Parts: sequence; C-alpha cells; structure tokens
Amino acid sequence: MHFTVITPTHNRRAYLPEAIDSVRATVAAPLDFSFEHLICENASTDGTAEWLEETIEQQDDVVRVRTQTTLLKAGPARNLLIREDAPADTWIVPLDDDDLLLQRALYHYAREIEQAPGRPWLVADFLRVDQDRRYLPSEDYYAWRFETPQDMLRAIFRAEHFIQGNVCYSRELFDAVGGYDEEIEMAEDLDLYVRFLLAGHLPVICPHISHLHRFHTSNVSIGVDADKHAQDLRIIYDKYAGQLQKQGIERP
Repeated sequence: MHFTVITPTHNRRAYLPEAIDSVRATVAAPLDFSFEHLICENASTDGTAEWLEETIEQQDDVVRVRTQTTLLKAGPARNLLIREDAPADTWIVPLDDDDLLLQRALYHYAREIEQAPGRPWLVADFLRVDQDRRYLPSEDYYAWRFETPQDMLRAIFRAEHFIQGNVCYSRELFDAVGGYDEEIEMAEDLDLYVRFLLAGHLPVICPHISHLHRFHTSNVSIGVDADKHAQDLRIIYDKYAGQLQKQGIERP
C-alpha cells in the first residue's frame, strides 16, 4: 500500500516547514506501507521557493517538489501533482501547506483500507489550532455517518455537513470522476467529494484524527461565512442539478 500526500503551497514560508516535518514524522509500524509528499511550489514570492530549493534534496526519499512559476488555483495545482507525479495505484491524502498531519494518520487510514476492501475513499475527524498550534476548544470537526450517498448529499446541500482536507481517496476514484474542477473559485474539494457521492461511493468513516487545521490571519478561507458557503453550495448544485434532482436532492 502506498500513500501520496499532496500540498500546493503559495507564500507559506512561515508554516510549510512544519507541514513537511509532520508528514516525515509518519509512523507506519507495524503495518507495511510506503508514503511520499508531493509539493507544488505555486509561484511564491515570500522565500518559500528558495527555502525549498535549499532544504529539499533532489533525491529526497519522502518529499518531491514541482515548481510552478505561474500561480494556479488549488484545484489545478492538486491535479498537476496527482496526474503528473503520483503513482497510478496510490491513495491520495490532501494536506494544506499550513496544517499538520498527525503521526498515525496514514497508519489509521491503512488499517481502515484493509478492513474495508473495495471502498475507495475515507473521511476522518480533525482538530483546529491557532497560528501557534494551540488547541481551540469546542472547534473540533467530527465526520457524520450516513446510510446512503443520497443522505450525505442532502446533508451537504442543506449546509448541515461539510468535508474539506480530512480525506483519503484512491487515485483510481480520482481519475474516474475527472479530478478537481479547474474553474471553480472556492470549495473545489467539496465539489470533488460531491462527484464521489454521485458516483455511488459512500465514504468509510474513520474514528481517528487526521490532522491539525491551523487558523491564522491569512487562511485561504478567511471571510467564508454562512452566506458565502451557501453561495458555493448553489454553484456546485447547479453544476449537477440534473443528477441531484433525479436522486431527490433539493437545491439549497
């Protein structure tokens, strides 16, 4: 079993080193799996590119860096890493460049994959911390269990439930649904997961913490309030309205 952690990065010199270190700290034993960390250096101007060039060796056994001189949105940057650099039979784990993967996150995903053969994606819980890695009480994220993909879609489009970087999915499933939408401005990850559900795949709910999601003053999601989230949901719904309506999913 192999895992590919993917991280597009833009102007995250202050946080990216900790994200990389967190992946390197992965503990696989006693399971037998391999892992890598693919980074798209996405036209940074704050010294991130120079730090990566100085720090990451070309023959690094975990980290590989792809340099992108023209700034890409998150969806195209993730697509580039997966389609150009990830093995065909790998499991993809997205990690934002300011977040921290827990040491046993991949181990727990591997255990769940072994116990649920044929299930192509998984969802875990995560915790929120501030910019200095201090735990934010009452801000935990817990994935919900659903009986059917339709039940999960209804909860998503009612704005009752959401998913972001707390996932692991097979490269095969990614290819089958066409990857990340390269035009959507926000919520490109949720858009991808909606297509997983439309394809009939309910995620395995994993009872572990995947990562620490860091809140700070330059988060990409700053300003995404309930109204903005509702707008994003309407954009996604309208893309798949025909399929969703056939399944009885009402427009948000």
